[in-house]
Amino acid sequence: MEYLVTMTTRVPEGTSETEVDEIRAREAAHTRELAAQGRVLRLWRPPLGPGEWRTIGLFAADGPDDLERTLASMPLRIWRTDEPIPLGAHANDPGSGTVPLAADEGEYLVTFNVAVPEGTDSQAVEEVESGEARRAQELAAEGRLVRLWTLPGHGRNLSLWQAPAADVLHRALDSLPMTAADWLTSETVPLTRHPSDPATVKRDEPTPGAAGTPTM
Repeated sequence: MEYLVTMTTRVPEGTSETEVDEIRAREAAHTRELAAQGRVLRLWRPPLGPGEWRTIGLFAADGPDDLERTLASMPLRIWRTDEPIPLGAHANDPGSGTVPLAADEGEYLVTFNVAVPEGTDSQAVEEVESGEARRAQELAAEGRLVRLWTLPGHGRNLSLWQAPAADVLHRALDSLPMTAADWLTSETVPLTRHPSDPATVKRDEPTPGAAGTPTM
C-alpha cells in the first residue's frame, strides 16, 4: 500500500549546526537504504516560507504499523512530526514507473473533489466517466499524468502531474471531461524534487561502464 506523508521538522533552539549536519547526513544515508528496500518511493519539497522545513514523501508499506516502523527508523524523526495519508488504487492510475520522469519539467500534486449533481442521468455519468478514463490514458501517454490515487472520503482523489509550466498543467486539467461537466474542483501544490528523491537520484546515477565509471 502507498502513503503520502507530510514530514515537518522543527530543530530545537540551541542545537548546533554540527549536530544538524550530522543528523541530516545520517538521514540521507538511511533514506538511500529505505529507497533500495522499496519503502521510500519519492520525496519532494512543497512551497516553504522562511525557516520552514517540510518534506512530502511517497512511501510503500504493508499497513499503518509497518509505515510507522519505517518513519520511526529515520534519524530526523527526533525533531519531526509525520502526517500520513493512505492512498487507494484508482482505476485510471497509469501505474508506478509507467510515465518517465521528465528532468526539465516541474511536478505538481493535484487534489480532486468530484461532485456529481443530484438527479444526473446514469447514462450521462457513465459517458463522462468513460471519457475521463480515456483522457487520463491520453494524458499519461503525453507524459502529463504520472499517478492517480483515491483518498479517504467520498469523491476525493490525489494525482501527480508533470509539466514545463503551470499554464500547461492547467490546460491539461481543463481538458478533463469532469472539469467540462463542472463536476470537479481541484487544489494544486507545486513541488520541488528533494535532493534525496529516489527517482531523481536513480536518474542521475552514472551508467555502468560509462567513461570514468568503475565496473565490477
